[in-house]
Amino acid sequence: MQMTATDNHAVAQAVHDIGSALWFGGTVMGVAGVNKSGSDLRDGIDRIRVAESAWGRFGPVQWLGIGATLLAGAQLARMGGRRMALQKGFGTVGAVKAGLAVAGAAATAYAAYSGSRIGRLAEEAHQRGDKVEVRDATLSTPETPSEIARWQRRQRLAQYLVPVLAGANIACGSYLVQSYRMGATGKGVLRRLLPD
Repeated sequence: MQMTATDNHAVAQAVHDIGSALWFGGTVMGVAGVNKSGSDLRDGIDRIRVAESAWGRFGPVQWLGIGATLLAGAQLARMGGRRMALQKGFGTVGAVKAGLAVAGAAATAYAAYSGSRIGRLAEEAHQRGDKVEVRDATLSTPETPSEIARWQRRQRLAQYLVPVLAGANIACGSYLVQSYRMGATGKGVLRRLLPD
């Protein structure tokens, strides 16, 4: 059985949406659950270790979701080339969506890098015999070493930015999918052909 262009589009859209859901949902769970769950532990070093371990295990799955979003998004853009040229607004939203995906991937990478810096600094302090005091993986206390607290702020900002960017990417995708409806396509083509 040979796949049609419509079938290929449906597969690419499904891969994109599942990847985006994995990326968005996993990040929200990590920020709301993984980072905060360490506060139940007694020692600050353990609070950091648990979060670092959980994020490390989720990292490959998260990057699989990001990869699916980016690759399937590129395939959808390629397949919608004529629509971008003919339907006003489609290309603009597609470009915004691509920019959001790339920015979200960059924010994800920076959050992961910040987490690795926190883990390394915490382990070094622990080996020196210094007490590592933190509220949870990304929240410091007045006793937290200043460099760890600095990287915690950076990670927290990046981790909150990721679901905003991933969610905006999903919202743009929803707009683009709705643009395939006959009425929306007709309006977009007319807006392209007729002056404002």
